[in-house]
Order: sequence, then C-alpha cells, then structure tokens
Amino acid sequence: MSTPGAVLSQAPAPGNRTGLLPQMLLVVLCGGYAIGSAFGWGSSRLALVMGDFGLSAAALAAAVSCLVYVRRAAADRYRPAWALFAVSSAMVALGNGIWGWYEVVLRGDVPRTSVADFCFLLFAPPAIIGLLVLAKRPVTRAGWVCLGLDAWLIGGSLLTLSWTLALAQTALWEGRGTARIALSLAYPLLDIMLVSMVLALHFRRSTANRAAVNTAIASLALTVLCDALFTSPLLREHYTSGQILDAGWFAGSMLLAYAPWVGERDTAERGTRARHQEQGRRMSGSLAALTPYLAAAVCVLGILYNVIDGRKSDRVVLLTGCTVVLALVVRQGIMLLDNMALTQELAQKENHFRSLVQGSSDVIMIASPTGVLRYVSPAARGVYGCDPEEWVGTEFATHIHPEDLGRVVHEVRRFLAAHATEEPATRIECRIRHGDGSWLNVESSVNRHQGGLIFNSRDVTERVRLQAQLQHNASHDPLTDLPNRALFTERIRQAIGGRRAGDGDTGTTAVLFIDLDGFKAVNDTVGHQAGDELLVQAARRLQDSVRAGDTAARLGGDEFAALICGTSADRHLREYQVHEVADRLRTALSEPYRVDGTEVRVAASIGVAFADPGVSPGELLRNADLAMYRAKQAGKGRVEMYAPAMQAEVVRRAELAGRLRTALRDGEFALLHQPVVDLGTGEVTAVEAQARWRSAQGILFTPAEFLRVAEDTDRTAQLARWLLEEAVGQAALRHAAGCPVPVAVRLSTRRLMHRELPTRDVEALLERHGLPPDSLVLQIADQDPRISLDELERRLTALSGLGVRIALEGFGSGYAPMNALRRLPVDVLKLDRGLTEGVVESPRLRKITAGLLRIAEDLGIRSVAEGVDRPEQVLALREMSCTHGQGMAFSGPVDEHRLRSSLTRGGYPVPDGPTALGSARISVRGTRKAEELRSNNETPVPPA
Repeated sequence: MSTPGAVLSQAPAPGNRTGLLPQMLLVVLCGGYAIGSAFGWGSSRLALVMGDFGLSAAALAAAVSCLVYVRRAAADRYRPAWALFAVSSAMVALGNGIWGWYEVVLRGDVPRTSVADFCFLLFAPPAIIGLLVLAKRPVTRAGWVCLGLDAWLIGGSLLTLSWTLALAQTALWEGRGTARIALSLAYPLLDIMLVSMVLALHFRRSTANRAAVNTAIASLALTVLCDALFTSPLLREHYTSGQILDAGWFAGSMLLAYAPWVGERDTAERGTRARHQEQGRRMSGSLAALTPYLAAAVCVLGILYNVIDGRKSDRVVLLTGCTVVLALVVRQGIMLLDNMALTQELAQKENHFRSLVQGSSDVIMIASPTGVLRYVSPAARGVYGCDPEEWVGTEFATHIHPEDLGRVVHEVRRFLAAHATEEPATRIECRIRHGDGSWLNVESSVNRHQGGLIFNSRDVTERVRLQAQLQHNASHDPLTDLPNRALFTERIRQAIGGRRAGDGDTGTTAVLFIDLDGFKAVNDTVGHQAGDELLVQAARRLQDSVRAGDTAARLGGDEFAALICGTSADRHLREYQVHEVADRLRTALSEPYRVDGTEVRVAASIGVAFADPGVSPGELLRNADLAMYRAKQAGKGRVEMYAPAMQAEVVRRAELAGRLRTALRDGEFALLHQPVVDLGTGEVTAVEAQARWRSAQGILFTPAEFLRVAEDTDRTAQLARWLLEEAVGQAALRHAAGCPVPVAVRLSTRRLMHRELPTRDVEALLERHGLPPDSLVLQIADQDPRISLDELERRLTALSGLGVRIALEGFGSGYAPMNALRRLPVDVLKLDRGLTEGVVESPRLRKITAGLLRIAEDLGIRSVAEGVDRPEQVLALREMSCTHGQGMAFSGPVDEHRLRSSLTRGGYPVPDGPTALGSARISVRGTRKAEELRSNNETPVPPA
C-alpha cells in the first residue's frame, strides 16, 4: 500500500537516456489507473483486483527496475542504495499481494492484524538506510550531529502536528488492544521518520543527475501523502481496495520504476539545467538555513492548537516539543562555534590571500562592470612603472594600446555574454602603456567577480620578442640576414597572386638568379671564414643595388636572388629595364672585395626569368636558374634571359642521362683508337683509346656530348672502369698478334685518385691480360684544384714504379701543367690543341710552341701534338723538333679492324717539302682534303 522514495545522486550509466516515449507511457498508465479508480473500475470484483494485485504489480515493477539498474550500472558507487530501494518495493509488492489474497482469492475480509501489515512496516527501514547511503556525507563530527538534529527537528515537528491532529485520536479510537495501537502508530511514525530523512537529506543531495533525484523525491512525496490520508480514521474506516487513493500509491511506484533511467538529454539541455541547478542551490541553501526555525515553528503551532482548543496538554506533545527546543538550542550552539571557527579561518585565508597578491609578480586588478579599476596590486609598480593608487579609479581601456583596444573589448563582451558554467575564464593579450611611455606586451587571465572582472596580468614582452626573433630567423638567412628561400618563394607567390587575371601588368614581375663565379676558389685559398665575410659584403651590395620595393634574398651557398616588381608592360621595355637592373647588380657584385686585408675578386652570373601567366613560384625560380647556368656556360660574368629552349635542352639532357644509365649494361658503348704518329717517319708509335656511344636509336654520341650529362660520380666511374678494362684487353690482344703498340687511356686526376682505382688494381689488370706495363700510358687530363698535388705525386710515382708511363695533357694551356711538370713523373707531354691550331698562322703562338718543345727536349720527354689536322702543321711542328702528332692529318679514331690494317701497312705517309715557315707551297687541295676529313669523331674526350 506504500512505496519508498529515493534520492539519486549518481549520474546514470552511459546510454541511460530516456526519451519522450517512456514518459508518455508513464502518463498513460498513471492516468488510466486514476480514471479507473475514480469510476470504480466498472465492478467491485475488478476494483478489488486492481486495488490489490495492480498495486502489487506496480511495486514489483519498481523493484525489478531498481535491480536491473543495479546489474547494469557496475561503475555506480551508489548501487547498494538502489538495491535497498528494490527490497523496500518488494516488501510493498508482497504486502499488497497478501492483501489481495484475502480479498480476491479467499473473498473475505482482511484481518485487523495480518502479515501484510508487517510487510508494509518493513518497507521503511531499507528506504531510510538507502537514503543514508545516497546522502552527501558530512566531513566533520559536528556535521553529523547537525544532520541528526535536523532530522529530529523535522521529525519532532511532524510528530507533534500529526499527534495533535490525528494520532492521539487514533490511539483513543483503537480502544483496548495494545498491539493494534502500536501497529497503527508504527506505520505513520515510520512515514514521519522517512519524510524527515528525505527533507533533511534533500538539502544535502549531490548535483549529479538532478532529473533522477527529483523524480525519486516526487515518488516519495506522493507515497507519503497517500499514507497520511490512509492514516486518517475517517478514511481508513471506509476504505476499500480500488478507490482513488490507490492511484497515488500506483503513481508513486511507477515513478520509482522510472527514476533510475532518467538521464540528461544533450549538451544544450545540460547547460540550461546547470543554470537552473545553480539557482536551485542558492534557494536550497536559504531553505536549509531556515529548516530548524520552521521545524520549531511547526512544533509551537501544535502546542498552541491544543491550548486554543482548550484541551489538556498531551504528554507526547510536551515531551516532543521540549526535545525539539533542546535540539534547536544545541544546534544553534554548534552553529555558533562553527561560525566562529569559520570566521577565524576566513580571516587567516584573507591574510594569506592578501600576502600572496601583494607578493605576486603578476599584476592583479579588479574592474567594476563599467570598466573602472577598483583595485590594483602593488606589483604594478614593478611591471608598469607606475603607482597602483594612481590607476585606481581610472578606466582600464585608457591604458590599452589603441590598436588592441577593439579586439580586447570584443573579447570581454563575448566572455561576459557566455555563462559562467560554460566558460569560467578567458585569456586576452594586448599592449599596455608603461610609465616611461613605452608599450609592454601583457597576457591576462580574466575571471568574473561580482558583475565585474578580475585581471591576472603578466609581462610577456620578452616572450613576444623571442617569438618574433624566432619567426624572423625561420624566414631569413642567418649569415646575411637576407630573406631565405622560403620567404623569397612566398614573396614571389604574393607578387604573382596579387595580379588579377586579364590585368595589363601580366609579366611585370621578374626573378634574378645570381651565382658568384670563383667563390669556391676563395674558400679554398683564403678560407671559409673569409668566404663568409665575402658573402656578407655581397649581400650588402645586393641589398643596396636593388630598387625600393624589390626583394633581395640568399638561396644558399653563393646563390642569391632578386625579385623585381612593377616593370613596364611593354615586352621590349620590360626586358631593357630588368637587364639594366641585372647588369647593375652584376657590376656591383664583380667589384673587388677586401677580406682580411686581402683583395679578392669574384664575378656574377645572372639568369633572368619573367612571371608569365600560369607560372608558379617554383617554375619561375627554376627558369631563372636555367638562365643563370646558360650564363655560366657562355663564359661567366654575364646576364642571360630565360628562353623556353633552355627548358627543352634540360629535358633532352635528362632523357639522355636516363638512357646513359643502361647504355653500358646493354653494350651500347664501343671502343675506338686514334693513332699517334711519328712526324718524321709516319710510323704508329701508340694509340689513344676513345669511347663512343651508339644508342639504341642509332644516334652516335661523342664523349663531349654524353659526358656532359654523366656528371655524377657513379656513371663517370663506371665508364672510366669500362674504358680502362677494354683498352688494356684489346691492347693485350694486339700485342699477342704481333702489333705491340702502347695504348693511352685518358683519366681525370679525380678519377685517377678515386678509392676504386688503387695502384694494385692497375697492376692486377695488366697481369690478368698479360700486357707489359710499359704498353699502358695514363694521360692526366686535367688538374683538379681539390686534389692535393702531394697525393697525386705519390700515386703517379707508384704507377711509374710499375712501369706504366705517364702523359700530361694540355701542356701550355695554363699554370697547372707547368707546376705538374715540375713535380710529377711525366714521360710524355701532349701540346694543347689551342697551340697546334694556330702554329702556322700566328708567329706568337709559333714562338710559344717552340719554347715549350725545347723544354720537353731538354727534359728528355717525348712530345706529342694534339689536333694535327693539316699537312702544314706537320711540317711546322717537325721543324720545331716535335716528335709525334695525333690528328686528322693522319687518321681519326678508327675501329679495331682499320687500326690493325694501318699497323700492318707500317704507318701513314707524312708530307714532304718546304715547311710552312719558309713557304706556303702546300697545295690548297691538300688543305681542303684535310678539312673534309674533320668530323665530330675527332672531338676530344672530356675528362672521365
């Protein structure tokens, strides 16, 4: 006939979110039961069934619902409370079932004292214990005492009122049976105790899942109300099952069954409910403070009722009233002591807070809702350089930088518009005026305070400066402080993106790619520190030479760039303007530099590319880079404009390099030999091995063509090994066939010094093929400044010790061969082609060549002239004591079959008659024949 209520302070398990359908179902069930009760269910028999077994089913549903929730909510620490509520509801279900057994099954009257009465009495203890489990427990002993006193104050006042109105009459009306009187009084007294606990704990409940808590409280309130009505003697005497009073008990049980599954709907609803809960907490706090006085007032009203009615004061009322007053006095004493302790603690915390604020390095300011400063901490004197008292009473906005004021006001208004539970604090950063007139970068944490704001501010000027410096370092070259590649590319993107499609200024943006010629030599001769100083000076000259609004940058190493904007839209005038700027930069960068007391010179090769429509920043830089390389190939120290043909040449070279990777593997290389002839007898005294590449497409490439694209070490090293292996192998076969002529193999100093070609490998190669060491001539093709002359001397001395002969190419073309002649073990000197080509026409070259040949003769070194293509050159060189020659005057590079034929013939005919020095009687036909023999086959092999 009754059911317990409960307060749920734990949030429901995940997924326990009720929708509209369960609520509608609950309303339909409760409303239907109420309507049926109001109209007597149509028959007395059905009324008894619904009044007994209907209430039993509702209580059983509540018990099952609580038990299911206990099983599912494994993480809920309040599971014991719900289990107790399930036991309490089960007792109610059992009591109603027994009541129905008597009335419906046995068709008799329920005894005055039955087992059902004891079941109804047993629902209250589990419910009370469950409430204690759910309660927000006091943290001190005084709190527990106050909780007990509050419960008694409420219970005593309710007992006084109930006894005065009904219970005293009930005790008299029950007559003589003591057991019946005790049983009749126990039921309402337990209800009073339950109501007292609910009211006392209601103000101490948790804020978690208020919907479930409120539903449980409503269930309990409805049940207790029905119990109170049932206790009235008038209603109890005329009560029969199935009446409207049963609808209240039915609704209480159904609400308890629904309570565990009530959850929050969504985030927006939780925010709204949080605001309502905050208002509820303030209201409940006020009610909690008034609870003892209200309870005492109710008790006094009960006594006054007896006095006014002229009744004799009941002992129960007097005893209860005295205990209530005593409890109120004790509670007030405890609260007084507690307030004194809290006041002392508050004073200590206030002093502690004041010392923290005054000693803090952060500036703490309190502003009113109008923005006027009410308080400024003493730290403002050290941070802002001003007296804090001077700031009090001023508007905070007057101290903020005007450029930051709008942003700060917008953020503060947005923060105040948001709810405190959703956004308790915010952060703003702005500039605040210092006492000396400068501006400080300040970061402030902002919190609400009595309608105004609290600012906790700190100086972050150094951090802002450091961030700005880091950002500057990330976009600028650390050595020259010019923009780096990333920033320069971004400037190009801005310059190109700033032009609208169809504007007349299309193509007015140009990029200059600048490379310093000869910078590596500065690093090698003067040192890297001097090289860095030269780069700094070059960057300064570049920055001073560009126009205002243009951008100069360092891309890396000795590569610089300049972005030229706003040139003329006319193509020819635009090229003229940019070429003029580029030439001015080239001139400025090519002037002598004074580094560490030494004057050094470098030149500048500049490539220019224009931002045509559709070009990206990366493509524009690439085009300027290609133009710069064309300037270097054309002689350095030049300015070249980009043309689309340059990109086509790059593509062709890339395709050629790709095919070159597989050429050796596929056997596309062939070995040719060019005879070296004695200028006096025409006898072939040696042959020079030269590589030719015939691609799969049938195109014949000379070394000058394919070695330009084989710049990486792997491909050139592989080709050099193949050339040496093939030359030695074929020379050994000729030697075995009775044609023992030495073979000359051309190698660069870098390739000769490579770790993959040690001396023992050359020796093993000669032994493997059975070729005498003196039949191999290694021609030193160039002098790499990166190769130490001492190391080169040691390597050549070791090879010479094996018997291998050493030839020095390019003799007479520069200073390096003369220095090498002084230190290296040279057996053969090869005159540079530039001397041979002009030896007949130029008297000056003739004298130089004659002097070089005398040096070779005096040193006992055999001389070989390269590029001997005409008969008059043969006569002139022979007269100057040159012993050997190589060129089209005798033969170009030939295959093995033709070479052996010439060796079998004994050599080549040499011209006879007056020399070109005395008379030019060589026939023109002979000269023309020699010219006709020239082809790309004679192109000298570049260094391997």
